[in-house]
Amino acid sequence: MSLEGKAALVTGSSSGIGLAIAQAFAAEGCRVMLNGLGDRDAIEALRDGVARKAGVTVAYNAADMSKPAEIAGLVADTQGKLGGIDILVNNAGIQHVARVENFPPDKWDAIIAINLSASFHTIRAALPAMKQKGWGRIINIASTHGLVASTHKIAYVAAKHGLIGLTKVMGIECADSGVTCNAICPGFVSTPLALAQIEVRAKADRLSVEEASRLLIAEKQPQVQFTTAEQIAGLAVFLASDTASNMQGTALVSDGGWTAQ
Repeated sequence: MSLEGKAALVTGSSSGIGLAIAQAFAAEGCRVMLNGLGDRDAIEALRDGVARKAGVTVAYNAADMSKPAEIAGLVADTQGKLGGIDILVNNAGIQHVARVENFPPDKWDAIIAINLSASFHTIRAALPAMKQKGWGRIINIASTHGLVASTHKIAYVAAKHGLIGLTKVMGIECADSGVTCNAICPGFVSTPLALAQIEVRAKADRLSVEEASRLLIAEKQPQVQFTTAEQIAGLAVFLASDTASNMQGTALVSDGGWTAQ
């Protein structure tokens, strides 16, 4: 599944799943563009570490994925610094939890912008060059919440369902172009985003973080364990490989049996 010499843009890759995916692509010989929020010095150290370990070019762009103009700049910067975009991973995401009647409209707008609309903007900008080259991989990091719903997550669920729909349309439109578009749907993954939710629950229920984790996962997943970010990264590498060249518009699930019920 060698991806030697390819160029990959991974949004939201300064931590968590996105970082694991970026590291996995770099290990496969890809040049990589990182993107995300955080302390600039810490991100520079991270960028340098990934580049040194893999021996490939690794760049960074701090584009705000809620702003279409900055997204266009990110795509152009990646094409300029890496010589193109062969693999696009739409991973950037945020979360907010509240009942619909208490859900702040600005949180709705931000979640839809970053978790859904950003993927449209990156794809729209990167796709023409992929089609012209006759090879490309678009991988959207969705969620089990793109397939099923949970309470108090109306914006996140709506965005992820929309992302699955976007993936299906892209799979159809890209047929026979050499470009594929597929999604990955993780269940509970041990990331800073998930840990923040668990810590809130642990404090509210006066539980240890470990016990709160177990209870939270058990509510949804028959297999009571986190999917790792590295496992999701492995799926991304698979979808980018020639082995997956006839997969279009699919949603690969890694959720401990959540959606099998």
